[in-house]
Amino acid sequence: MSSRIWGVRAVAAALFIAGGVASCTAGGAESSGGDDEVTLTFLTFETPNLTAEYWDDVIERTSEQVPGVTIEKLVAPSAEQRNEYVRQLDSTGELPDVMVAIDPGGLAEAGKLAEFSEDELADWIDPTANSFDGAIYQLATNSQTWQIYYNKAAFQTAGIDQPPTTWDELLADVAALEQAGITPFVIGGGAPDGLGPRWTFAQLMATEVYAEDPQWLAKLVAGEVDFSDPLFVDAATKMQALASAARVDNLSATYAEAQDAFLNGEGAMYPMGSWFPAAPDETQQQEIGVFSMPTDDGSLVLPAYTGGGLSVSASAEDVDLAKQWAIEFSRVNADGGARFDGLFVALDGYEPPSDLPLLYNETLGLLDSAQAEGTVTTSFGNEGGTPALPPGFIAEVDAALLDLLNGRADVDSFVATLNQKLTDLER
Repeated sequence: MSSRIWGVRAVAAALFIAGGVASCTAGGAESSGGDDEVTLTFLTFETPNLTAEYWDDVIERTSEQVPGVTIEKLVAPSAEQRNEYVRQLDSTGELPDVMVAIDPGGLAEAGKLAEFSEDELADWIDPTANSFDGAIYQLATNSQTWQIYYNKAAFQTAGIDQPPTTWDELLADVAALEQAGITPFVIGGGAPDGLGPRWTFAQLMATEVYAEDPQWLAKLVAGEVDFSDPLFVDAATKMQALASAARVDNLSATYAEAQDAFLNGEGAMYPMGSWFPAAPDETQQQEIGVFSMPTDDGSLVLPAYTGGGLSVSASAEDVDLAKQWAIEFSRVNADGGARFDGLFVALDGYEPPSDLPLLYNETLGLLDSAQAEGTVTTSFGNEGGTPALPPGFIAEVDAALLDLLNGRADVDSFVATLNQKLTDLER
């Protein structure tokens, strides 16, 4: 899967993050222009890093580069609910004209999204990443990775000299932290945006499943394997051992609450996406380190995703103009995304700002190392295009993971639940 991420050293921003907002609003930034302008609705979402003001600024600057467009901004109830929300809008005939980081699955196959040509995306490093049999319905603008951030002082207190590289070392470090009275993990699992369990599990899926069988998802979708496969069971077993409720600080915390808890030193390790480096202040940048999920043999495996850009409705008033606006938005947003969202944009020739946070560079260095000498895999729950999990299934995974971590389910019942939910959704 590393071909989807190649060349990322030259790029640096992303749109896919998690967070919450209190309401859905219409209106917002608009471009200036005359009576002949086309009005396009633009669906986004807000987080602690990507505020209403942030989006308004990017919308205004993009519209200055694309004359003839007036933008009506729509805001999803939360980042986690944006896919559900866009499908609600579609069911009422109000599919937004331009959409940020939505899952195109189902909408693309139904002909509801406009197709981008490779000629239009000449500046994209890997335009067909997450495509549907080669058809491009979402700009593959962003690359992101999942890893573990850690509190250096907590490790030192527990007598841990360096981050673990093997699974046995990680378990030993967890025990040492517990012995020192330090909660090993911060993993937010609270509604409406508690994706921490999945972002943790995706790392174990990378080390235990995708590194062993890169075609595992295709086999699952084809019915050649199910969740009883020993590779998946290994990942689930490690998840239960690693992050049981007793080893996690406040599993019911939302994304924002979990981030604050880790930054406040309430847990030693924080499995999280590569957007996290935008959050710590200058002092905290020095106090936090990063490492990949350890493997049995110490080899480097890193889950990554390229995609998450903008999609355009096939029924927009002016599809060509909407695509032009989406493409320009990707360029205009690059620096801001790097600075405020901390991820990697896959645009050819893009040079990120030179003053990005220390943790940003360390996380990018981890990806560089994985590309050069390790294994870069797809990321469970963020697979796009085809093959893909059925629409709605990943929400069932999130619920099942919470049950596994809370002790309401063991590995056998977790596996059985996922097999049954997959069967139900495929009927």
